[in-house]
Amino acid sequence: MRIPGRTTRASIPARDPARRADSIGQAAPIAFRTKEGQVAEFLRERIISGFFARGQKLKQAEIAQMLDLSITPVREALKLLEAQGYVVGSSHRGAVVAPFQVGEAEELYELRLILESRLTRAAARAIDDAGVDALEGLNDEIRAAAERGDHDAARSANFRFHFRLYEMARQPQALHFVRILWAKYPFDLLTVMPGRQFSVADEHRDILDALQARDVLRVTAAMEEHIESGWRTFTRHYPNFAGTAPAADEGSSA
Repeated sequence: MRIPGRTTRASIPARDPARRADSIGQAAPIAFRTKEGQVAEFLRERIISGFFARGQKLKQAEIAQMLDLSITPVREALKLLEAQGYVVGSSHRGAVVAPFQVGEAEELYELRLILESRLTRAAARAIDDAGVDALEGLNDEIRAAAERGDHDAARSANFRFHFRLYEMARQPQALHFVRILWAKYPFDLLTVMPGRQFSVADEHRDILDALQARDVLRVTAAMEEHIESGWRTFTRHYPNFAGTAPAADEGSSA
């Protein structure tokens, strides 16, 4: 039986070849220029969304077939994701999706507040109407997925919402560290908390309204409140997180 909020797959399912390019194209942001960068972003999104479950082995040949690519960019992408904490393993054993670091959640939360506020502030100064429209579409996807109870789709759209915004900041070092934080944050547990995905869409609405007004201070405050809201929800449901960490399969939404 499928546990709500968690995707368990023994292997990567086959994809319709006509959809392969679309899949990687949706996941790959404009900032990426190399194939391995696109594959890495595709895999990050699928890990955060739960498409690839925590502890699942990632087979290079299957990923390459899914994306209609050679093995080389997949291998290089997995090396990058290992360095960022999304996967663990070696070239001999193969890559495995890393567990999140629930025992370190408070430190990760505090670092997210600092770095994501910085990126949001810079992005708010640079964003144009097309950028706001793209974020509006992604938030619509989150709400639609929440309404049909599709946790994976909501988490995927949430990932793209945040990183589409953060890329607009043009601060690659801060963005790099935020990617590492997201690899370890317990989004898996947040997703299945009652009503959280609807709250995420509402909180994104506040961010979007401030972006429409080009109010940098208000945008930054709305993002900080969004991250803090997720943290409050997490600690309310898991008050002993720093002691006995709940298992990953008991439960992304920032």
